[in-house]
Amino acid sequence: MRVFRGFHHPGIADACALTIGNFDGVHRGHQAMLALLRNEAQHRGLRSCVMTFEPHPRDYFAAAANKPELAPARIATLRDKLAELERCGIEQAVVLRFDARFAAQSPQAFVADVLVEGLGAKYVLVGDDFRFGAKRAGDYALLDAAGQRAGFDVARMLSYEVRGERVSSSAVREALAGGDMKHAAVLLGRPYSLSGHVVHGRKLGRDLGFKTLNLRFSHPKPAALGIFAVRVHGLADEPLDGVASLGRRPTVDDSGRVLLEVHCLDWPAGLGAEGGYGKIVRVELLHKLRDEARFDSLEALTAAIRQDADDARAFLAAHASQRRQTTRDRI
Repeated sequence: MRVFRGFHHPGIADACALTIGNFDGVHRGHQAMLALLRNEAQHRGLRSCVMTFEPHPRDYFAAAANKPELAPARIATLRDKLAELERCGIEQAVVLRFDARFAAQSPQAFVADVLVEGLGAKYVLVGDDFRFGAKRAGDYALLDAAGQRAGFDVARMLSYEVRGERVSSSAVREALAGGDMKHAAVLLGRPYSLSGHVVHGRKLGRDLGFKTLNLRFSHPKPAALGIFAVRVHGLADEPLDGVASLGRRPTVDDSGRVLLEVHCLDWPAGLGAEGGYGKIVRVELLHKLRDEARFDSLEALTAAIRQDADDARAFLAAHASQRRQTTRDRI
């Protein structure tokens, strides 16, 4: 998949089948839409293209109103969103910066400057709640009429449901906020995961006897917070069991920076003590153990981490046993 920041670049497709959205989490509803887009693109001989935004439009409007509480919690980083779009078979992604100039565009200017001139859209697929242009004045009917005049087809996909529930990024955020990782996985179609480069930290975990892999989460409001039983991909041939903290580390850090700290329960000897740094790893958050907490001392923190590791090991052992039984049942 080719990724472009904006659409004034050589190599961008002259014509495309396009869908537009934030795609936070790339959940099962998104996946169904992307499959339809890919199919339409193939039949029309077009490149499949997703246009998405950074920052999230609601982030922009929350900052403009000086009301950060209105910004949505973020399910995925831009890296993870793009990786999932690629997994869904999308050929081209265009990331547009959502700023004051973009927000002020009229619906007519958005169609003419972005869809027609910028991206050469010949087919546009949107969701049932799609709105666009300044003050969200543009709707499906306006887009469809504009498409008839400009020569591109417009289609709308209705809500996608799983077990009678409408799948949405809001529903995924609600599941993650409540620590219901099993339900989040049902909505996403996969275990919830985060990925990134392993970076150097303060080495405090090592001093406490629990070496950690540190991954930065660039958004100040992650959808999930707390201590989790996890699986780590990218360090060895097989996933490694671990325990992780996703949050702001209130006992040892007052910066407010969000960090994912992962302790592998059994560190591969072949990696060596420094073998994780610089690698790109993906961490599946399988089960929430508890909320993040502030401790009065490093001794109390160490005891809590030790208990978390024991709890994670017990959950992961039961989880592996259940997966083996499910596999045998299928055979």
